[in-house]
Amino acid sequence: MFSIQTFIDSFGPLLWAARYTLLVSGLGIALGLVLGAAICAAALSRNAWLRKFAAIWVSFLRGVPLLVQLLLLYYLLPVVGINVPAIAAAVISVGICASAYISEIWRGAIAALPPGQTEAAEAIGMSSGDIWTRIILPQAVVMSLPALINELILLVKASSLVSVVGILEITRASQAQAATTFRPLEVYLAAACIYLVINLCLAAIGRWLEHRAAV
Repeated sequence: MFSIQTFIDSFGPLLWAARYTLLVSGLGIALGLVLGAAICAAALSRNAWLRKFAAIWVSFLRGVPLLVQLLLLYYLLPVVGINVPAIAAAVISVGICASAYISEIWRGAIAALPPGQTEAAEAIGMSSGDIWTRIILPQAVVMSLPALINELILLVKASSLVSVVGILEITRASQAQAATTFRPLEVYLAAACIYLVINLCLAAIGRWLEHRAAV
């Protein structure tokens, strides 16, 4: 029989663990945005070496599973003399992985802009910096919002992988709770509800941002 009480009781410890899910996802996407912007700039650079570096970066990170990247970084850092907490290794791994996808999102958004806008701006004497900050980037950010929100939602779900390095996020907490109560169905259903609510909230925020940007 399904235990409603176990289902309800599971929310307490799982919601407490959700803070780590949100922390890893939030800091990971922030790092991914910064690195993604740098990789996007490298991919659009006139320097062939920078373009090649960006291509290798994106190909490697999109071709290797996040779990493998996380384990590689987690065990590599101590080898090179860098000891960081598991949470830091998780954030760095998630951010680096996200940067590959974010850079491609922004590169695609920039490539989709009509070239006539840049040509018109150059014709009236605008500098390269002004063209990027006043014309290209504002439009590219707006165009990329749906894809960026989708990437954040994917990161929230992928953050369950950081449980393998001992971080007590939602998935690991649900595993511990299921082992204690011997009621895995109720516990995992509660975890699924929490993930769903988080991602529905992110989707709603994304729609609000799109609406604000369109006004």
